[in-house]
Amino acid sequence: MTARAAVIMAAGQGTRMKSPLPKLQHTVGGRTLLDRVIDTVQAAGCDRIHVIVGNHSPGVREIAVKRLGEAAAVLQDPPLGTGHAVLCAADALADYEGDVLVVNGDCPLLTAQDLEPLFALRDGGAALAIMGFEPADQLLYGRLIRGADGHVMRIVEPSQCTEEEKAVRACNAGMYVAGRADLFRWLSRITNDNPKGEYFLTGIVAEANAEELTVRAHIAPETAVMGADTQMQLSQAEAVFQQRARARFLAEGVRMPAPETVHFSWDTEIAAGAMVEPFVVFAPGVKVETGAVIRAFSHLEGAVVRAGALVGPYARLRPGADIGEDAHIGNFVEVKKVAVGKGAKANHLSYLGDGTVGAGANIGAGTIFCNYDGFFKHDTHVGEGAFIGSNTALVAPVTVGQGAMTGSGSVITKDVAPDALAVARPPQAEKPGWAARFRKLKSAEKAAKTKT
Repeated sequence: MTARAAVIMAAGQGTRMKSPLPKLQHTVGGRTLLDRVIDTVQAAGCDRIHVIVGNHSPGVREIAVKRLGEAAAVLQDPPLGTGHAVLCAADALADYEGDVLVVNGDCPLLTAQDLEPLFALRDGGAALAIMGFEPADQLLYGRLIRGADGHVMRIVEPSQCTEEEKAVRACNAGMYVAGRADLFRWLSRITNDNPKGEYFLTGIVAEANAEELTVRAHIAPETAVMGADTQMQLSQAEAVFQQRARARFLAEGVRMPAPETVHFSWDTEIAAGAMVEPFVVFAPGVKVETGAVIRAFSHLEGAVVRAGALVGPYARLRPGADIGEDAHIGNFVEVKKVAVGKGAKANHLSYLGDGTVGAGANIGAGTIFCNYDGFFKHDTHVGEGAFIGSNTALVAPVTVGQGAMTGSGSVITKDVAPDALAVARPPQAEKPGWAARFRKLKSAEKAAKTKT
């Protein structure tokens, strides 16, 4: 197989997104647009990847460098058009022998399978392979004008189309594959003799034709190449991603009574035999094992839910939560960076942050792991089979030993020995008749105020 490299176009201003966050840092399925495209070209076998970035979006450059290394980010400064953007990568790829894929950075639904036909066209003898599509609304897209044999003769911008050309269904998606030497030779020849004074990438089609080389197009589904230039398009891409994710999980044996209400992330893992009730959100980094039940209105992020566990309803699992086999995390319970042992239960209204809960332990309602002292986080450890009474505050760092118990309403600040009972609350005091006297006094005060 011919070696493959990729140039990702990521230097656009993204002004139509109308957001202080650069366009390619927006997310679909919890993954930035740029990360998604990097994932795709890597899956397509590209062993060299360069990202064209602009000075206006340092966050975009940061993603490229973090994923691919310092040399992967290629600066376009000043921005002089799409053709100029790709040409900026000429030096970076000067030593490369193979095909170069040019791909847009804002196509979050593009897959490696969508790209493979372009490489197949190259293997079949095309000097230049172009990605096309047939949009429902053709108004904004350049037409692919092809001969009877399918050869692409030119790309015509919509403003310059004749009536006959406007009727052409096939439009340019802005993605190309060509040999490295050919691509940069063509780019070096294009001019900016146009109303915008820019160097357009589409000019390589005319250059390839001038050399009497073969130019072919593959027509991809519109969803594969749809961009995310606006908040509306971003939401549309998210909707397609969610539809695909729901269909995949249902096909794999995950039970969802109302799948249209469940939201997934790009890396969500759910095993067959698990059940997800309505209105659950999976943020990035969640794994759910078989037999687990995620009940309605729960939010999970960076968490593992082991086989047979029950989470929710209205539970929140934050990063580092590891819910053991057959454990229960109930309504309005929040868990952060805590490993909850097999069969342990925290059924309602508690916060467990930083630490461990042993197998079979019971966490009573209103329990709080007081993990933060204003400067540092500290751990709380609850031993196997321990029983934490309702409304207990465990002030970390603290350990409650195996089989130990705490009295309801206690504030536990010291370690509790195994099998011991710890009660940390003031003794109950009773004042006979006080309540009656109090009511009489306050009733008189209220009556006096009413008269005035």
